This record gives sequence, C-alpha cells and structure tokens, in this order.
Amino acid sequence: MDLMLGRNEEDDYKIFCLEGVDDVEENLDSDLMKDLEILALNTGITSVYKSCDSFEGFEESISNLLYVDKYFRDYKIIYLVFYGENQTIELNDFSYGLEEIAELFEGKLTNKIIHFANTKTLDLEDEDFQYFLDVTGAKALSGYIHSSPVFSSVLDQHFFALHQDYDDVIELVEKLFDKYASLCTKLGFRLYY
Repeated sequence: MDLMLGRNEEDDYKIFCLEGVDDVEENLDSDLMKDLEILALNTGITSVYKSCDSFEGFEESISNLLYVDKYFRDYKIIYLVFYGENQTIELNDFSYGLEEIAELFEGKLTNKIIHFANTKTLDLEDEDFQYFLDVTGAKALSGYIHSSPVFSSVLDQHFFALHQDYDDVIELVEKLFDKYASLCTKLGFRLYY
C-alpha cells in the first residue's frame, strides 16, 4: 500500500513512513495513517505511507524509495514502524539486524533522520549506532528505549513538527524535552548522532 498524505505535493519537507504489518492486504486502514493525516492537517508536513509484510517487501520499499521515488531528496525523516528490540526489527516471524538495514541505505541518507516508533526499542551502544550512521550517512538515528505504556505516535508527531523549525539535532532534542519532557522521559526518547 502506498499513500501520500498532505496538502501540498510541492512542500520541501516530507516524511517517508514504512510500517511492518502482518498482511498488507488486510492493512487498508492503519491507525498510523490517521496519525499522519492529523500531522498533515496541523503542520502541513506531507507524508508518504507504505506498509510491508515481509523482508522482501521491506527491501522493495527501500529500493523504490532510494531509486524511484521522485521526492526522495525532500524526505527529512524516514519513519520506521516495526516491532523489535535494540539491534533488530521483526517482520513475519523473522528478525533483521540494524547492520542489514544500514547496508540497504548505504551512503544514501545524508541530512536525513531515521526514526523508529516505540514498537521497536532502541537502546544502542556507541559502536552500534556509529556503525549505522557511518554506513548510511544519516544525520541521526532516533527512537525509544521503552515500548510502553503508550504508542509513541503523539510524541513522534511533535518531534516531526519541531524538526521543521530546528535542523540542528541538539537544538531539536532540547526543544522536544523543553516542551514534552514528561512524555520523552516516560517513553525513553533517544537520538544518536
């Protein structure tokens, strides 16, 4: 499933969202799409939403993003919504490592942030996140160390909106914590750069 949500296709700030689901044919009305619609209405941030139910679908989506999508240069955040812990994502009962994901994006993510929803915990050692950043060229890698008590979409939306105004990742995180410290702490927000 591929859906563009937003008001203006000419905006230069876009988010690419890829969600891992059990079956793409049955995932026609994801709650995440509703969250992205709200983000578009409140901030004007355009989102492209895709879902996949296999690692082959994941690879195909990433390949299309990198080599076919005419908006690729405009995506500021690659928003990945998958289950998993620290070094892995889980998709269709298989686990895939961050190293494998980094290799798919090799050298292509300059000035972009990779952001994981809290369905996948992200508590990394220095060498792990540094490897990911070095291989992909990403500006930062962000996510959460706690998968509960709530889904992170509300804080994700605030993070994305603030990123429109604050390109510097240190200032971005400071502003996020200034405004939403309780939620950041409860979810264990992390940004590696």
